[in-house]
Amino acid sequence: MMRNLARLLGGLGALYVLVVRGNLTLDLGLGRRLRPLGPIAWRIQAPRELVFEVISGPYLGRTPRALGQKLVVWERGTDLVLAAHFTRVAASLTATTLETVRFERPDRISFRLVRGPVPHLAESFVLEESEAGTSLTWSGELGTDLWSIGAWWGGQVGRAWEAAVRASLEGVKDEAERRAAAG
Repeated sequence: MMRNLARLLGGLGALYVLVVRGNLTLDLGLGRRLRPLGPIAWRIQAPRELVFEVISGPYLGRTPRALGQKLVVWERGTDLVLAAHFTRVAASLTATTLETVRFERPDRISFRLVRGPVPHLAESFVLEESEAGTSLTWSGELGTDLWSIGAWWGGQVGRAWEAAVRASLEGVKDEAERRAAAG
């Protein structure tokens, strides 16, 4: 009995690692649950075009070495890329997602998950001019399968996803404001 329990737990652990790493996406279409992401808003003291450039630069241009551990662009077009994103979720575990990223200059950047820890994810950054510079709003939708189990998993992934977006956009805010101040 203990041996079977150990095997079951080992199998579940291996499944968890495969899903988090993006090596296995479970898209069963059974009991699909959707949950909103955000909206979260930032006020950035920089022109909208500059904020757009800070976000789009690593995707549409050359990806800086400093982002090499977080972003790899697999395919690059003029307004659409296919990119892998890497997010550390534990000391020895990095989540990997593969996403399309569409750029609609100067006011929208949209992401759609191709492969990752959930079967459905769509999100966007909307940039609007404001008195202080730019208002950036992030929002999206995350979907999981398998009813209550999927809803629980969506909660886990959603919290980690929102934390990663917050950290990333704080960096965008800092860089855009630095560039704006430098003229």
